[in-house]
Amino acid sequence: AAAAAASSSSLTKETAKASTKLSAARHLRKENRVRELLASDAQNMWHPYTSLVKPTKTRLVESASGCKFYLADENSDRQIEVVDGMSNWWAAIHGHAVKELDNAAASQLGKMSHVMFGGLTHEPAVTLGNKLVDLTPDNLTRVFLSDSGSVSVEVAIKMAFQYWVARGIKGKTKLLTVRGGYHGDTFGAMAVCDPVNGMHATMFGGMLANHIFAPKPGPKIGEPCPAEEATISELATLLHDNVDCVAAVIMEPIVQGAGGMYFYSADYLRQVRDLCDEHGVLLILDEIATGFGRTGELFGCHHAGISPDIMCLGKALTGGYMTMGATIATDEVAFGVSGGKSHDNPLPLMHGPTFMGNPLACSVANASIDLLLSTPWQSRVQSIQRQLRSELMDPCKDMPSVQDARVLGAIGVLEMKEPLGPEDQDFLVDECGVWLRPFGKLLYTMPPFTISEEELRKITTAMRMLAEKKSS
Repeated sequence: AAAAAASSSSLTKETAKASTKLSAARHLRKENRVRELLASDAQNMWHPYTSLVKPTKTRLVESASGCKFYLADENSDRQIEVVDGMSNWWAAIHGHAVKELDNAAASQLGKMSHVMFGGLTHEPAVTLGNKLVDLTPDNLTRVFLSDSGSVSVEVAIKMAFQYWVARGIKGKTKLLTVRGGYHGDTFGAMAVCDPVNGMHATMFGGMLANHIFAPKPGPKIGEPCPAEEATISELATLLHDNVDCVAAVIMEPIVQGAGGMYFYSADYLRQVRDLCDEHGVLLILDEIATGFGRTGELFGCHHAGISPDIMCLGKALTGGYMTMGATIATDEVAFGVSGGKSHDNPLPLMHGPTFMGNPLACSVANASIDLLLSTPWQSRVQSIQRQLRSELMDPCKDMPSVQDARVLGAIGVLEMKEPLGPEDQDFLVDECGVWLRPFGKLLYTMPPFTISEEELRKITTAMRMLAEKKSS
């Protein structure tokens, strides 16, 4: 019996030893696999907004759920949990792994993943068109679907120019916009981004179409904007002096996003609408970043109580799940693009992305809109705004490293006095456990609307710690 017990004990030890070795081997294989994937990524992939000579650091995401990413660790088999403070570049308003959106995608995948939209239609697209017409201002009635926000801007620009050409009005070949704006990375959109400080100005300035730029709006959000105010007055003068060549004014409503995270007066925007009406010029509003509740209103133009002639949507349209854009126009614009209802030879709008009206994207967009409207999204955004003001704006606004601190809806911004670098993002991820992507002098967050108070506190604490570090 003693011998049997000794043998059993020895076997148990050997089994445990073997199990430990097997576990260590699995861990090593995973660590090696992570390193292999990152090395392959570095060898073959070209990431956005970085140089291949000195690329920014890339981290491997293994999964995402709720308001968190789970990153692979190169040195162990553990996952690194980080709070998503960016909503996948401002799009994932419901967070990640959202049951309702997952189900919509899975259900549609069982029917058809894609079908061309030329000469064909399908229920998810028709349903989405109805929803967008119902949600946007009353005069917007015609929905053109595309495959990204930048493309929705390209379509809007094409609509604006063709509106005049199709009706035999020549010379309307310019757009008027304001400095500090950003509208996308395709050439038409790049041409109406800030021509001096914009991300495309240095490299592509001499190649882009020349448009007309008014000063950045002066009055900030919540401030009045009398007609004699300098920046609106200059815009009025530019529009008056160039009315024969301006096809449309294009702007981001209330929030200038990637051009500087600046929040301007609703009264200024109302005056722009009035000036466009006075001079018979179209107004395009780029709601790609502001649409679907980000500012506390469903759309940015609602702050001013106005409606554009053309609206651009993207980002949160599908809840951050799939790439999709939409350009929505009035009947006046839509029929004008064709030359008018009575035109003998109506003109088509010559634009048709391959993945226009993608059924998967449309189904997820429908589910995202339904989910948003079924939740107390406004109270959630108001709660985020209050917490950002109390935990970020108020404590940081007078720090030596901070030029300005501002909050609107679910957007919190620290404008620093000096540019931030890759080491600052490393600090935010490695030391603070949050995913933020500073650019230039801007340290900002646009979290999912579903973020908890505790998760948001982790973000505000990290931003505050970095600002304190830069102040010391």
